[in-house]
Amino acid sequence: MQQHTSTRTALVTGSSRGIGRAIARRLAADGMVVAVHYGRDAAAAQETVDLIVRDGGRAFSVGADLATHDGVLALVEGVRAGLAAHTGEAALDVLVNNAAAATSGGHLADETPEEFDRVFAVNVRAPYFLVQGLLPVLRDGGRIINIGSAVTRIALADELAYAMTKGAMETFTRTLANVVGERRITVNTVAPGPTQTASLTAAMAAMPQLEGMLIGGQALPWVGQPEDIADPVAFLASEDGRWITGTVVDASGGTYLGPKR
Repeated sequence: MQQHTSTRTALVTGSSRGIGRAIARRLAADGMVVAVHYGRDAAAAQETVDLIVRDGGRAFSVGADLATHDGVLALVEGVRAGLAAHTGEAALDVLVNNAAAATSGGHLADETPEEFDRVFAVNVRAPYFLVQGLLPVLRDGGRIINIGSAVTRIALADELAYAMTKGAMETFTRTLANVVGERRITVNTVAPGPTQTASLTAAMAAMPQLEGMLIGGQALPWVGQPEDIADPVAFLASEDGRWITGTVVDASGGTYLGPKR
């Protein structure tokens, strides 16, 4: 059981829109002060903050380029300073590693070394060193939640490098859970399938049959929404999730489980 009595706090990387925004809003609704990280779009991050404040929550934005190590260090310092300013102490309870980069090529034949390095920098190196930098201020009994992907169990030829990064994060989750468990810190991955963010909405508009194709490959009969990912994240971040660590929670609606009949 967490012993501190002060307000709980969270950092959600990549929370200016999409799944990250839904997670930030849900954690704020649960009473946490949320650091809303963005890479480039400060206006979108401020919109997330404004939505949280409108709903009665507390949040602030902090920008950093997670493709660079200097950006990771800047985020660590920005979060610590922001938490101190908003709560009176630089202490963190929940770290959600949500920010991710996809490759523009995807196929083995099309991938460039630069794209490969970028996707690994954002998706693997940044979470690793964020944990390193924030672990000293992560309270005992805290939570580290990595946003993975169902692509680690589905062989998609145009997602090769991206899938490799998410597989690496699943290994990171298991090993890190063993490293920090003595401090009662839990570490888990939540793995979405296709989720209706702005990019998927645009793709569905351009290809009307896409929605049916996605639903046809799932056990549950709707396209996943960002809130469908935020809810299991919130559970793992809560006291109810205290005994779950080192695992992957599939939040894909049963994507590609096999033939339905």
